[in-house]
Amino acid sequence: MSIIKKIKPRFWDHYDASGASMQPFSFRRKWKLIVILTSVVALIPLLVMTLIDFQLTKRAIESEIHVNMIRTVSNTWQAISSSLTQRKAALDFIARDNSYENLNQAERLSGILKSLQEGLGGFEDIGVVDARGHVQAYTGPYDLKGANVYSDKCFQSVIKKGFYIKDMHGEAETAPHLVMATKHVLQDGSFFVLRSGLDNNLMNNMISRLDIGRADDAFIVSNEGVLQTPSRSHGGIYDKISLPIPEPVSGTKTMEAMAQDGTPVLVGYAHIPDTSLILMMVKPKSEIMAMWYKPRMKLVGLLVLSIAVILLAVLGSATYLVQRIHDADQKRVAALHQVEYSNKLASLGRLASGVAHEINNPLAIINQKTGLIKDLFTMHQRYASDEKLMGLVKGVLSSVERAGSITGQLLNFARHLDTDIERFDLGEMVGDLMGLLEKEAEFRRIEISLKMPGEKIVLESDRGNIQQICLNLINNAFAAMEQGGQLDIKVAVNTPQQITIVIADNGHGIPPADLKRVFEPFFSTRAGHKGTGLGLSITYGLVKEIGGDIAVESKLGEGTRFIVTLPMKVSPDRQQNT
Repeated sequence: MSIIKKIKPRFWDHYDASGASMQPFSFRRKWKLIVILTSVVALIPLLVMTLIDFQLTKRAIESEIHVNMIRTVSNTWQAISSSLTQRKAALDFIARDNSYENLNQAERLSGILKSLQEGLGGFEDIGVVDARGHVQAYTGPYDLKGANVYSDKCFQSVIKKGFYIKDMHGEAETAPHLVMATKHVLQDGSFFVLRSGLDNNLMNNMISRLDIGRADDAFIVSNEGVLQTPSRSHGGIYDKISLPIPEPVSGTKTMEAMAQDGTPVLVGYAHIPDTSLILMMVKPKSEIMAMWYKPRMKLVGLLVLSIAVILLAVLGSATYLVQRIHDADQKRVAALHQVEYSNKLASLGRLASGVAHEINNPLAIINQKTGLIKDLFTMHQRYASDEKLMGLVKGVLSSVERAGSITGQLLNFARHLDTDIERFDLGEMVGDLMGLLEKEAEFRRIEISLKMPGEKIVLESDRGNIQQICLNLINNAFAAMEQGGQLDIKVAVNTPQQITIVIADNGHGIPPADLKRVFEPFFSTRAGHKGTGLGLSITYGLVKEIGGDIAVESKLGEGTRFIVTLPMKVSPDRQQNT
């Protein structure tokens, strides 16, 4: 119960009798309403944005996987296509560079094969076939010389197209390999075909170097679905895959399909030019979802954390707000009394101003008449030599001066909240102030250093306030240098709209613990009853009243430095408020 009491707000069990419809005003009900409405307003956009971000992130990951797959397939497709194109160009060059008779020579053909194997690699054999399909010359590991391939699909295709690459075939007498053939027309109109078998490892090596996941698969398949390279999950060479064979298209594409075991997969593919071969890359959709799992968990975790932070912020803000309202309600009567008290002070100020003006008028007359009487007395030796009579006249004049000083203080009190805006020369005002303090500084053995800018500084502000600010700070510096010292006053123009007045002394300084409290009312660092603690507080209020700022820097034993920043012109808003 003690813990509940400690955390329970003060307004929880408080009801105000001023509720609407003659019902008690419940702060608890207001708190609940604020919490519910704020939570709904804050959480609904968060949930909507999270759902949108959820979908966008998922699409972005899927898109990235698609792009990576297309890039991998496209790069491999380009490498294979480039390799086949190089070997096709080599066969074309050999057919043009050598006569038909030279190619039929076994030694010449053997040298050509050796050069191809050393230069490009990947060639297993090479042979020359005449127009009737007879293999006239052959160099390689198989016994093909004298064979007739006229009815072979590769031979018929090369006659029609001029060039043909046959997918791998597995005759008993040959190992699996591709067959590349090119047609060359002779000058008499006849032709011959230069054919060569390509090593199967040529494409296997390119695919095996692919950086793919453990569950991914990459292979080359014919347009009939027969594997041309080994596959991780679809069998070996000559096995038929269960995946659908895409129609011939240009470029690299992707499609979604179902594997033989019913697993959804993403397939990237590209048709190899001038062949019936298709490069395919397969990635299970489960791998895609696995890549999406970690961002999804982060997103859910962020959502839970965000909801928790929002709810804590809503509960804390609602509690703080309602507590402030409750405290303000509790202080309502006290505030009304304070307003009444302030009105009384304002009335007192107006009364003081009126009394001072009313007293000043007869004082002026008394001062003039007494002065006239003194002048008349001094004109007659009889009265001028009467010390008692002249002493009475001087007493009257002294009392009038004292009464004038009191009424002046009353007027200053009445005008404390009034601001008189005028244009004046700051240098002239500071000069007048220095003339006023010169004698006191000599008496206290204090040297004053004044630094003013070369140009004239004209302010549009309250001259009396600024003069009072400077005077208060200088008097404060004088009090800190009881044994004499150095007072530096520097005026600088920061910007066309702002000036700075720095007043620094080398007095005893202010302790760090007291430095933050120097502008508090009734706080004084002077020993005994030498100060009321209001001087710097009043100075702070005067600075803020005309839109300025004041700061203090001090070190014990080294002195204190006050920096006053003032605007060149009081803002219209402050003029209207004065």
